[in-house]
This record gives sequence, structure tokens and C-alpha cells, in this order.
Amino acid sequence: MKKVGIMSMQRIANYGSFLQAYALKQLLEKQDCKVEFVDYHVDEPVVTEHVDKRNKYMRKLEKGLEIFDSEAPFSHKMAFIQYKQLFSKKYMPLLNVSAAMNYNPQLDCLVIGSDEVFNCIQKNANVGYSLELFGKNSRADCLITYGASFGNTTLDKLRKYGKADEIGSLLKKFDGISVRDDNSGKIVEALTGKRPVYHLDPVLIYDYMHWCQLIPQMEKAEEYLILYAYSGRISDREADWISAYAKKKNLKIYAIGGIQRCAHRFIDCSPFEVLSYFRNAKEVITDTFHGSIFSVITHRPFAALVRRSAGGSYGNEEKLTDLLLRLGLRDQAVYDIAQAGIALRQNIDYEKINHDLQGEREKAEVYLSNYLK
Repeated sequence: MKKVGIMSMQRIANYGSFLQAYALKQLLEKQDCKVEFVDYHVDEPVVTEHVDKRNKYMRKLEKGLEIFDSEAPFSHKMAFIQYKQLFSKKYMPLLNVSAAMNYNPQLDCLVIGSDEVFNCIQKNANVGYSLELFGKNSRADCLITYGASFGNTTLDKLRKYGKADEIGSLLKKFDGISVRDDNSGKIVEALTGKRPVYHLDPVLIYDYMHWCQLIPQMEKAEEYLILYAYSGRISDREADWISAYAKKKNLKIYAIGGIQRCAHRFIDCSPFEVLSYFRNAKEVITDTFHGSIFSVITHRPFAALVRRSAGGSYGNEEKLTDLLLRLGLRDQAVYDIAQAGIALRQNIDYEKINHDLQGEREKAEVYLSNYLK
């Protein structure tokens, strides 16, 4: 049995990071591999403009104060803080990830990905700039990526900060490179001269709704709309529109992943229960990559709010628009909340999407099998 490691964003406390990590682990175990998660050392961020130099405890305190300053109901704030505090303790064991860090193990194969493992030009001190995410110091006999993404790191940014040559030299050492979006593919091709393979996110490739036995059947007590977005990302104008829309449709608003001032309930649940809540929802509004994917695999009407990067703000445009285009869901992209109603009325051909996903699943299985033989 091959000993295979996954180096990903598995320790980040959110549903998307967890479910993509769990899905990739299942796909590798299907190839008769013994799978473990591998950690990486975090260096200082490359971006110094607008960088937050406070230590992690001060940042956590500041985040907590921001939560209490929000206009969300007090009970939602307390539930959200508990959700964030207990996430790792409750759900990391499901990945067999412990508090002890697992650096540079000897492996038959190291798979780097999925998620934004290559998003190195950013100011987040929790992620920083880590060349180990590009294979440095790997002790694996085979080194590949699966569905790796540069996020909103672009080729221009790599060149601006003087990292293009360094990243390019490391990418050339990989045995196989798989990316999940066009921006990442163009960077790899420009820096290595080779075209990478494109694969969809593991949450789409692992057929959660048919293969995963951990998703519970839940009774629906009322009709609801899911608002899946991080705390602080939904503007007052957007919250007002969503509130009026839900009232007109006679829907309650369930906030998942973050607290929102327009929500009737904040849902603290397991990652697998999230998919059950999505499956029972009437409609979904999200501004996240994985919120869009959860909507797709549960066949929900949804609107995806596209955020452009500006100044020090972190956008989702590169990854979200690419995802929607690959799935033939261009009309679900919303650049202004006032257009969300149009997206939610779209008749999505999920039968065709399911057919296309089957082809992508077979393609991913062949790719992984070729390197794990």
C-alpha cells in the first residue's frame, strides 16, 4: 500500500477547506493508498503593504471585537464564536489531523492541493509565503499537485514581488501538475513552459451526495434561504436587499459560515450537516467558491456574488468566475446584489452538469492512478 501525503489548507477552520481535504483523502484512499496530511512551515508574507503585524493572539482578539461590533443578533455572535473555537477540536479528528504538526515525512507520493495552496502573494500572516507548498524540502519519491490554485496571485504579482523565477524553478521539479482554474494554468505554463492538467475541485469530484454516508437526512421545519458568506463580507446594502427578497418569498434566512445582520438563524453544524442544509434549502446566495460548489452538488438555485480585488481587499473574481464558466453557469454570477433575483430564477440544467461531472471524475481518477501505480 502506497504511503501518500496531502499538503493542503486542512487546518483552516471553515467548511470548504475541510470538505475539499476530506474529499481528496477519499479519492486517494479509493486508489488503495494510506493517506496522511502534511503540514508546512509559514514564513513572513511577501506583501508588506497594509500588512497586520500584530501577533496571532492580538489578531484573534481584534476579530472577536469585530464580531461583537457587528449588527447581528447577540445569540448569533455567541454561537459563531463557539463554532470557530471548537471547529478544529470537533472536526480535525475526522481527517486524522492531530494537534501535532507533521512536517516533511518520508512518502511514496506527496499531493499538494487542492485549495489556494499556491496563493503566495498575499498579506495573510497565517498562510504567509511558504516554498514548501511548492515542493521544497519534500521527501516524497513522487511529487504532484491536484487542483492547485494561485487564488488571486497573478503572474504580474509574482513578477512585481520578484518571486516568478523562484516559483518557476520549483514548479519544474514536479512530476505532475494539476490546477483548477485558468489563472493558475497560465502561470504554470508561463513559468515552466508546460501546460498543466485541469481538474475540478475535489468537492465536485468526490460524489458526496451519493458516496458519503456521513450526510444526515434532516427534516425541514420551515422554508429557508441560505446565505453562505464570511462575516463582514455582506454589505449593509446587500443585507437589506436579501432581507427584503426573503420576506417577499416568505423565506427565513439561515446564515452558514459567518454571521449576518439580516439572518434569522446562524447555523452551527458539522461539515456534513452543511450539505444536508443546502439540500433542503429553497435558494442560496453566496460569495464563496465552495458555497457555489455546495449549491451545485445539491442542485439548488443560487446566486454567486463576485468580488473584485481592490487595494488591500481580497477578491474572489479569478476563482469564482472560472468555476462558473467551467460548469456552464455563467448566468449565476452576480456583480450587483440587485441582479441576484435574475440569477435565482435561472433554470439550471443539473442533468447536463451531472453528465459532465462524471467525465471529470473519470479524468481525475486516471490522473491520480497514473502517479500512484
